[in-house]
Amino acid sequence: MKIYLGSDHNGFHLKEKVFAYLAKRDIPVEDVGDTEPDPEDDFPQFAQLAALKVIGDEDQDPRAILICGGGQGMAMAANRFRGIRASVIWDSEEARMTRNDNDSNVLCLPSRVLEKESDQIWQDIVDTWLHTPFASAARYKRRNAELDELA
Repeated sequence: MKIYLGSDHNGFHLKEKVFAYLAKRDIPVEDVGDTEPDPEDDFPQFAQLAALKVIGDEDQDPRAILICGGGQGMAMAANRFRGIRASVIWDSEEARMTRNDNDSNVLCLPSRVLEKESDQIWQDIVDTWLHTPFASAARYKRRNAELDELA
């Protein structure tokens, strides 16, 4: 599994922490930007970069983690691409459900919420999301196929 990691200026500091966390655990991670906290940057460009990397990656299970102020903007931008299932997640139970039921391949984190909490909260979210397998139930596969038809 390879992780593509991106953020706008609002998520930059959390992105740096997530990058270090993943690298320390020997999880392959590629930073798709931004490279500095630029208040003039826009989240759609980083969501697009990450989504295209996930779609084009030949790895068995490529994923992305995107971070902005509320997480919603990144999710909206990423979900415009066929094959992307981006979810805004704020706790580990939601992280488990979005992987188990929806086979989420893009995790969107709300930095304004998570930076107020201990690092343990976002670490639990990331770990749960990374390690929860997709249940592969027929109804879940059917729903994901329907989502791709909408894209």
